[in-house]
Amino acid sequence: QVQLVESGGGSVQPGGSLRLSCAAFGYSFSNYCMGWFRQALGKEREGVATINIVGDTRYADSVKGRFTISQDNAKNILYLQMNGLKPEDTAMYYCAADVRSLSPCLLQRTDFHYWGRGTQVTVSS
Repeated sequence: QVQLVESGGGSVQPGGSLRLSCAAFGYSFSNYCMGWFRQALGKEREGVATINIVGDTRYADSVKGRFTISQDNAKNILYLQMNGLKPEDTAMYYCAADVRSLSPCLLQRTDFHYWGRGTQVTVSS
């Protein structure tokens, strides 16, 4: 049974930082594409960042230069370091796994098979 559990969300002022974590249970995510997505109230879920099995990363244009995705394979934990947070970053953040063996690891929600329940990030003054 694959389970993904996010943590690290919270409320922060504009310009602040947060680090999200996603613990994976039931499989080793070092063999698969992992991603972070977010969904703001009333909007569709969108891709934020992905990381593939060799460590290549992709980012949405809106977060490039501010967010960094990484993973600790020994601990089976995925991270999203978020700096320079803006009010428009406010959303529920989800981690997800694409378990296809030759995944291109794109920022496409429909490519991902397993999802966590999310952690809320609120950026407000």
